[in-house]
Amino acid sequence: MNLIDRLTLLQMLWIAAAIFAAYIIRGMSGFGAGLISAPLLAFVLPVHVVVPLSGLLVFMLFIVLTIRDRHSVLWRELKLLAPPTVAGVVAGLFLFRSLDNRLLLMLLGGFLVLYAAYMLAVHAFGLPQFRCSERWALPLSFTGSFFDTLFGGGGGALVVIYMHARGIGRMEFRATVATLWFIEMIARISGYGIAGFYTREVLLMVAALIPVMWAGTWIGERVGNRVSVETFSRILAVLLMASGVSLLVKA
Repeated sequence: MNLIDRLTLLQMLWIAAAIFAAYIIRGMSGFGAGLISAPLLAFVLPVHVVVPLSGLLVFMLFIVLTIRDRHSVLWRELKLLAPPTVAGVVAGLFLFRSLDNRLLLMLLGGFLVLYAAYMLAVHAFGLPQFRCSERWALPLSFTGSFFDTLFGGGGGALVVIYMHARGIGRMEFRATVATLWFIEMIARISGYGIAGFYTREVLLMVAALIPVMWAGTWIGERVGNRVSVETFSRILAVLLMASGVSLLVKA
């Protein structure tokens, strides 16, 4: 019996709802699809299915974003970030193949709890704005893509922090980050494919979820203008904390 045949109707509805909710949040904020979808999908699917599946969906979205915003890319910043990003993907793929499902669940849950705690601390204690030099491009982009490859998302927050600390304008920030993540996704998907994670069942599931992804994105982009950045960030932090704790209990 293949993967799809083993799923109950309730589980299939859960998968669709998880993707829909994740891309509403992604449409509102510009990031976070993998962080939200991965822990929710992990309740009904193996992590070794969840991460490649989430990655392929995000990749399809970034194709559109990269084409749309290509004229605003800061190529100097991209040249600094891209090589260590690809290296981080390779390191993450090596570890991803070596770990069992239970340990991945524990690592993912722990990572989400720590990340959510950091987000809440920023609002609670008002951490000061800081600036950084180009030297931080290598360690932050490497670590970010490593976590993205291992957990299906979350590591991109390090690149977001770097770009903000560099004082990059909104349009250039969005275009450069989208192009960087597009490059990262090419490397990740190639690695998952070579490793054999894209089975026929996974590809069929991705195809079925594409309309759900676009519907969530469309709604999220329209709702996002009505929610303040601070309110949304707190909501996201609480959701991530709950997801992380739940995964630790499940593992």
